[in-house]
Amino acid sequence: MSLNRKPITSRDIMELCGSAAYKKGEELYQADRIQDLTYHPNTMEYNAVVKGNKKYNVKVSKDPFGEVEASCTCASFQNYYTNCEHIAGVLCEIMDVERKLANTSQQPVKSDVLDKATLGSADADIEEARQIQLQMLQSRAREEKYRQTDAFLALFQGEMARDQTGYQPIAGQKEHLQVEFICRAVSDYLRPSVLTLEMRMGPKKVYVVQKMKAFLQHVDEGEPHEFTKMFTYDPELHGFRPEDQEVIDILLNIYRNEWIVLESWGSPSAYTSFNHERELLIPPAQWDRLLKKLVQVDTQFFQNDRNCGPLTLRDEEERIPLIFQFQEAREDGYQLDIYGFEDLMILDHYGYCVIEGQLCRLQGKEEKRIADMNRIFHNVPHLLISQEQMEPFMERVLPSLQQIGQVRITQEIQDRLTMHPLKTKVYLDRNLQEHLLVRVEYGYGNIVIPQTPEGAKSAKDIDVILIRDSEKEALIEALMNTIASRPHRDRYLFEHEEDIYNFLYHVLPQLERHAEVYATAAIQEVMYTPSQASSGPKASVNMKGDGTWLEVGFSMEGLDRQEIQQLVHAIMEKKKYYRLSTGAFVSLEQEEFQEFGMLLTQLGVKKSEVKGPQIAVPVLRGLQLEDQGEHLKGIKFGKEFRQLMEHLKHPEELEFDVPATLAPILRDYQQHGFQWMKTLAHYRFGGILADDMGLGKTLQSITFILSEQQKDEMERMPTLIVCPASLVFNWERECRKFAPELKVSVVIGDKQERAERIEALFPNSPNYRRKPDVLITSYPLLRRDIEHYEQLTFGALFLDEAQAFKNHASQTSQSVKQLRAERRFALTGTPIENSLEELWSIFDAIFPELFTSKKVFHELHREQVAKMVRPFILRRMKRDVLTELPEKIETLQTTELYPEQKKLYAAYLEKLRKQATKELVEEGFPKSRMKILAGLTRLRQLCCHPALFVEDYEGSSSKMEQLFEIIEECMSSGKRMLIFSQFTGMLEIIRSMLARMGLPCFYLAGDTPVEERLEMCSRFNEGEHDIFLISLKAGGTGLNLTGADTVILYDLWWNPAVEQQAADRAHRMGQKNVVQVIRLITQGTVEEKMYELQQKKKDLIDQVIQTGEGATTSLTEEDIRELLMI
Repeated sequence: MSLNRKPITSRDIMELCGSAAYKKGEELYQADRIQDLTYHPNTMEYNAVVKGNKKYNVKVSKDPFGEVEASCTCASFQNYYTNCEHIAGVLCEIMDVERKLANTSQQPVKSDVLDKATLGSADADIEEARQIQLQMLQSRAREEKYRQTDAFLALFQGEMARDQTGYQPIAGQKEHLQVEFICRAVSDYLRPSVLTLEMRMGPKKVYVVQKMKAFLQHVDEGEPHEFTKMFTYDPELHGFRPEDQEVIDILLNIYRNEWIVLESWGSPSAYTSFNHERELLIPPAQWDRLLKKLVQVDTQFFQNDRNCGPLTLRDEEERIPLIFQFQEAREDGYQLDIYGFEDLMILDHYGYCVIEGQLCRLQGKEEKRIADMNRIFHNVPHLLISQEQMEPFMERVLPSLQQIGQVRITQEIQDRLTMHPLKTKVYLDRNLQEHLLVRVEYGYGNIVIPQTPEGAKSAKDIDVILIRDSEKEALIEALMNTIASRPHRDRYLFEHEEDIYNFLYHVLPQLERHAEVYATAAIQEVMYTPSQASSGPKASVNMKGDGTWLEVGFSMEGLDRQEIQQLVHAIMEKKKYYRLSTGAFVSLEQEEFQEFGMLLTQLGVKKSEVKGPQIAVPVLRGLQLEDQGEHLKGIKFGKEFRQLMEHLKHPEELEFDVPATLAPILRDYQQHGFQWMKTLAHYRFGGILADDMGLGKTLQSITFILSEQQKDEMERMPTLIVCPASLVFNWERECRKFAPELKVSVVIGDKQERAERIEALFPNSPNYRRKPDVLITSYPLLRRDIEHYEQLTFGALFLDEAQAFKNHASQTSQSVKQLRAERRFALTGTPIENSLEELWSIFDAIFPELFTSKKVFHELHREQVAKMVRPFILRRMKRDVLTELPEKIETLQTTELYPEQKKLYAAYLEKLRKQATKELVEEGFPKSRMKILAGLTRLRQLCCHPALFVEDYEGSSSKMEQLFEIIEECMSSGKRMLIFSQFTGMLEIIRSMLARMGLPCFYLAGDTPVEERLEMCSRFNEGEHDIFLISLKAGGTGLNLTGADTVILYDLWWNPAVEQQAADRAHRMGQKNVVQVIRLITQGTVEEKMYELQQKKKDLIDQVIQTGEGATTSLTEEDIRELLMI
């Protein structure tokens, strides 16, 4: 056993467990109560048994730096998760063991079992210690052998003990103890009154629980508690009735959280009003729950030291016996006398009071008011009320007092009380300076009281006590003070235009709910609303001209062109109102104007584009309104525009004819794809067909091309297909297979040959009579021949594997954008691999009108991008449309580097870490990125096979050994495999090993000619050879290898989309077997980190194309730091 390097000290134990637990733990250790201490080096964990009234299992984990984590099966630890005395005792034992082992020898002891006897004294000889250790191992083995027998005997130990004492309860039952509870309400002059609880219990005679906390602790830990020599509570023998147990459970919870109570109420020693040993303070938060249980058991209630009998609750419907008496004072004014507080005990924080020995619940605000009144009247016999105070006193205080207790008013006062309903009147007018004047009056019968900016005035010169509606008056006053004003002859004066608008359109509608409003004609003239006018605002959206523009119209009766332009500008500036030339306010916060403002925002209209009632915007901007129909109910959308939106949502509604030769072949989802492309073409839009690999993007495209070529000859135009070089002949073959009537020309060969084939499309060419319907070329050849292509205009352009020009700055991307075509489509299963900018680059080539510039694109939120591209990307997954396609099972298989690999890997990793740290500090991430990536590639090669770059390496590779185990298993099961690696050197090593084993295979790398690739694929699919070695980047796209049912990814690629493409060479249409995809990873290496990075990237396409949430970028500095753990 190799012990942890940092030994445990007594100071460590005290910090971990606290002084009290440490002291008890040391006593357990001294008493030899720590048994069976064992150590497991693999997990760096100690196990021990602590023997007390019960046996407790303790686990201690200790790392090489001395960090300790522990657990115990005792109740104290399970409830509080604090280190108990049992853990402290085990730590004392470990401390002693580590000290003696250090004195005995620095050599590791080979056993997992530690014992004091084993270690011997500090001067013991090492060999002798080892002999003793061996003997103890044998002894422990014998103990383990008979441990179950010991456990079985223990079942009958308690029975023998009971036989000896003469106590024999019914088998399987515990004796229920009698329990009495005493609840005490304790008043304290220094603090609020509190509630406490004490207990008595026993088998027949009940005994006082002298130390409540000690008893609860023993119950919590399942230990006995001695009451007297005549009675000891023993959890093995005694139990409680269920209703008593429920009370005790609550008390246990209070005890466990007592420190919270003490923080609020002060230390126990500060109390003098109750016995802290026998009584437990009840926290207010626990009182309601406890009370429900106490009334169901034997509970006596005490008010201080007076026994009030059994605990009972007063009926809540009964009024509290408080009497409030109003009468005239001996001098001027009035006075209020309160009787009954001397018989009340208020329990402020509990929400109760004690009345005549009974508990009474206080309701809501009543609780605080009674407590506050009690404090006010504690030293004052009565309350004096002046003449001015009497009115608000009657309004505000009297209703609350009537709810609390009995109110008595002398006849003299009752005769002067008067009460009428409040009627508020508001008068509006304008002065010569066009300022707004507002007068507010409160009417109570014949009494009128003005409300001014300084406040409501009192009723004067009346010999009555007026009961006013202060609550409603306060509401009116608050509304009037919402907007700043100044007083003007008992009126509110609003001088500023914006304040006048806010009052008329925001405050006034609220005032009208509570008051009668009277407005002069001058006020009515400045309040324009669409509902009052003969015709409100009208907004519309219609297609214009050839269908490439939208006309957004806005009109209001009585407004000329210039005023409408200014009003629309105000809407766009999000102003709250517009002042007409007549002086009338138009509230732009009303629904009609808000909807029009939302429409303009959605369409991206700029102020410079507004020149009158009609605004022209490109039709593409209107597509952003797709989901806004419900929010723009007041806008009238023209028929043509609504048709456009509907057709983009449901392309099948236009019902383009599918070519007769292909109609029986196409699946339903492929027909939908054809209709979608024809719909976009109809409206001169471009799009991305982003179906999952294997769903027939090529076939859907050929169907579109054939339908275009079946038009009248005058309308026909040639189609250009651009694809990776490896797919040129695949396209030709697919065209001849599905549309043999098409004249297809593949632009290959030398410069002269290619030029002749392209020039066949020029009318003045001698070969024009034999002009092709379809031209197929590759991206590299397009770059070379772009001067010819840019002179032509094609009817349709198809860009296959569009990720080839995802870098907008590349020559390929620039060449593609120079092509002219009426309809453009991109085909790719991965429109986004690393960043959103890749999506922009593709759209910039096929549909540049969608995002007018890269700057505009970057200013958009991800959700906006998702919304804009949704009509122009069609993406279906195999799982959604090919329910008959067999499932794909993906597994991850890991292996550990061989020792010689580990040494090389560790040395190179350390070197790369230092180099990377230095480079990042000195050069920065952009300059050092490629060097670091090259270093990471070396690490990955070491995982694959060190022979990839380590000269004269003669060892093996754990991953390659694992690969050949899988190959052997697959071969024996009749499986056929595709093995992918990005390192051609690794494929050569595998190929060489297969040859030595006599296993033939196909091999495809980047330099494999295109014709040879197609031939190998056909031969493999026909059953020749069972293994196909493929370079990940060279063969990850465009190949159909459904003859395989197992895909092995020997090493990982940074982007999971590349691996997905590789796996889908086999998992595609035509596959009849379940496809298993196996990824090989070496443990504890950069490959594991790469796999984690993949998981962050793999959902990027769904995030943008479907939901528009989340974020993923290409390899960042943070990624590299995570990979290298620097």
